[in-house]
Amino acid sequence: MFSRLFQSDLKPLRALLLAGAASLALSACATSPMTTGSIGDTGASAMPANKQAAALAKLEQHYKKNPGDRSTIFYYASALRANGQSAQAVAVLENGVMKFKNDREMLVAFAKALSASGQFDRALNVIDRAIDPATPGWNELMVKGAILDQSGRNKEARTFYAQAQKIAPDQAGIRANLGLSYAMTNELDKAEKELRAAVSMRGANSQIRQNLALIVGLQGRFDESRTLFAAELPADGVEANMAYIRSLLTQQNRWDLVKKQG
Repeated sequence: MFSRLFQSDLKPLRALLLAGAASLALSACATSPMTTGSIGDTGASAMPANKQAAALAKLEQHYKKNPGDRSTIFYYASALRANGQSAQAVAVLENGVMKFKNDREMLVAFAKALSASGQFDRALNVIDRAIDPATPGWNELMVKGAILDQSGRNKEARTFYAQAQKIAPDQAGIRANLGLSYAMTNELDKAEKELRAAVSMRGANSQIRQNLALIVGLQGRFDESRTLFAAELPADGVEANMAYIRSLLTQQNRWDLVKKQG
């Protein structure tokens, strides 16, 4: 199987990477980039559009009534991000950080929102405020790694995943992020190895299993990829993801390589 893709092949994937609590979320590329998970995410993106809009409107009302309520800040910002309103989510969390200056979770959420909006330097500054050098948390280290990955600093990112693994060696999200980091540098064999390890660990979720299916498919093993997706998605979702994988391969005329090595 071929194990590497040209950098341009993975540009659409990089655009979908988010600094999630469970994983960076390469999955659901063809279905919906809003299915990624993170601390404070409400899952609103999984709702029908009309219910999602109603939920967002309700959260907006709660926020306007009490903009200083910690839980409301988290949920409203998460719903905004799920709705593609990154700039507004950043503004909400920026206000939250001003009110809860030393709140690690608030700082992490703010860093992730900044990263999702492409403000990587600001995101790194914020996540550094959340990391206590004496007692760093694995999640903060993992999020910093994810931000570095998103900004193209993949080797640096992996040093933070390694630190996070020392603190929490049994966390699937850390291993999954490491796998996706390798995917971003086209090292798909290493990516698959890390994701296979992640799916057998505590905290492994459908998102991580779909990421594995995607990486398997990008190596030309379509039947195996389809089977993995089918365990997680309805038929239309499976076909959408398979079509996405094939479109990536077509972009660089890599079918001959797949046929020779697959």
